[in-house]
Amino acid sequence: MNAALPMIRTRPERCRTCYTCVRECPAKAIRILHGQAEVLPERCVGCGNCVLVCRQQAKEIVDSLDAVRTLLLGEAPVGLLLAPSFPAEFGEMASGDLVERLRRLGFSGVWEVAFGADLVARAYRELLEENGERWIATTCPAIVFFVEKYHPEELPHLAPLASPMTAMARVVHNLRPDPALKLVFAGPCVAKKREAAREGVVDEVLTFTELRRLLEEQEGLDELSRGLEAQESGCSLSRHFDEPRGGLGGLFPISRGMLQTAGLQEDLLTGEVVAVEGRRHAVEALEEFAHGAVDARLLECLSCTGCVMGAGIGARTPLFRRRAAVGRQAREALASLDPRCHEDAMRAHGDKVRGRSFHREDQRLPAPRGAELQAILERLGKSHAQDELDCGACGYESCREHAAAIHLGLAESEMCLPWVIERLRLSLGELTETSERLAATRQALDNAEKLASMGQLSAGIAHEINNPLGVILLYGRSMLDELELAAQDAPVPDGPPQSGAARREDLEMIVEQAERCRRIVSGLLNFARRNRVNLQPVELGDLLRHSLKAIPLPSTVELHLELDQAPVAELDADQMVQVLSNLAHNAIEAMPGGGILTVAARREGGEACVVVRDTGTGIPASIRPRIFEPLFTTKQIGKGTGLGLAVTWGIVKMHRGRIEVDSQSDPGHGPTGTEFRVWLPLGGEGKGQDAMREVAQGG
Repeated sequence: MNAALPMIRTRPERCRTCYTCVRECPAKAIRILHGQAEVLPERCVGCGNCVLVCRQQAKEIVDSLDAVRTLLLGEAPVGLLLAPSFPAEFGEMASGDLVERLRRLGFSGVWEVAFGADLVARAYRELLEENGERWIATTCPAIVFFVEKYHPEELPHLAPLASPMTAMARVVHNLRPDPALKLVFAGPCVAKKREAAREGVVDEVLTFTELRRLLEEQEGLDELSRGLEAQESGCSLSRHFDEPRGGLGGLFPISRGMLQTAGLQEDLLTGEVVAVEGRRHAVEALEEFAHGAVDARLLECLSCTGCVMGAGIGARTPLFRRRAAVGRQAREALASLDPRCHEDAMRAHGDKVRGRSFHREDQRLPAPRGAELQAILERLGKSHAQDELDCGACGYESCREHAAAIHLGLAESEMCLPWVIERLRLSLGELTETSERLAATRQALDNAEKLASMGQLSAGIAHEINNPLGVILLYGRSMLDELELAAQDAPVPDGPPQSGAARREDLEMIVEQAERCRRIVSGLLNFARRNRVNLQPVELGDLLRHSLKAIPLPSTVELHLELDQAPVAELDADQMVQVLSNLAHNAIEAMPGGGILTVAARREGGEACVVVRDTGTGIPASIRPRIFEPLFTTKQIGKGTGLGLAVTWGIVKMHRGRIEVDSQSDPGHGPTGTEFRVWLPLGGEGKGQDAMREVAQGG
């Protein structure tokens, strides 16, 4: 595998941007861009934590199966190096069964990397005995890459010893000096793919998950044909690992297994040897080692909770069951091991561990300046220290780390959950306000549509009814006049009283109802003509005072005028008089027992506002949405046409204004009464003042 190629990649269709991978990545090698998590190969150390924690399986290890299949189909011999953690993945089968199946795949040799671990463990013991240097163990490739990228100043402290994989590969190449021999390593570690590409002694690396897939493919072959081939070849497949065999090195995958194999102890009193495991502890230990706080001769760090928990293991068995399986395999290996032969092999290949180079690949990014960091924090709503919650929902330990990642292009503002919630809350408020405005606009459009239909209908009806109404009124009044004259000239009859008075009452009723019809028709005509307005600048105070003189006020109603601040508005004076008349009459009728009628005019922002307020009975909330509907009225029959407020609404709309109402009809919730507010465009002086103000502000 090319060292420049990625080890882990994201499947975008599965990524839910939960930021768990960001949180678990010790190198912060995951960039969030447009809501998608992307692994940056140059920053990735191959620990595989993102693969382990992704519940959506959006992170996948780069597959090497095709390359291994190609090797197995070629003419060159292919050997397999099996990591000592294999029982954690293949615990359901005996080691002999596994070895036999691996040979059936076409591997010409199968070796235990546990022997390489034995060599490495002895080399560490010797290294500590040779000098008093402080060393960081290099058995975990993810830790090596982390030091190279994020603590390059500690490169001299990396132990110059090969990993068990590399040591075992050197041993095999020494035992089988065939230049055509290809070696494949199978283990639980993602970082081994890049280590193999760098060291050059292993051709391909399979995770245990990939190896299981390869074995499952082999299971599909016909058992009989495999048996016939074995008989024809005159040989049987070996069920044993090739020599040399491993000993205590089989414990390497378990936490502190290397120390036990090397005969080293983590003495808490002396502190000469320190072993840590897991993302958080390993990173903290390296930080403290770099600052001299960890004064140990040997610091062993594992990026996982032991190799038995590596990301390349597909089994879902718990930690201690995996540890038990590895320990059981190590005991069986030791029971069948010839100590003398093992020691001879150790002495013969002891030189295969020494010698290893490291590369400075500094990936540390420059920290943002204080002002830049503060600007990002304020953008996230964190203007003060108490606003920095450090909740970790974004995947970073603190708000400042998240802000720094935003500055470096590794993160997005939307990763901050409290900030997103606050934005959603504000957006919800804005949506609610917009929804209310849309509802009001829809109601206005509905009213406008009704008014337009009523206008067309009323115009036709008014013209058709006016003529017969005129005739009825004319003849009705004539008959009343004739009846009055006849009553004055006629002698008093001797008999029972005639029904002249009754006839007079009937005629008066006819005239009264005809007059009512005429008022309705007049209202319909006004309603139909509402689309014609003659806009002119008018001083609202003078207009309102003049209009109120024509409105008869009962003695029980007190009039309050607030017109000192009345502005100039652009309106049709005649039609606005009708608006004020309709509103004032309604207010007076709402105060049958008396009250206060207040009429005010003032400037509000860039508009003129006319207020008509009463202390009457109020409008019930149940009928408030309908008060501007044509022909809707709550008055008794003969007292109202249901067109007053509809005409008022239409006139105001034609003035490019708006009308609103507030009303309280329940005495238990404070004073009752109704207030109508009419907003109209400013005109004349008001417009000029606005223009001058805009020019002044622009300058």
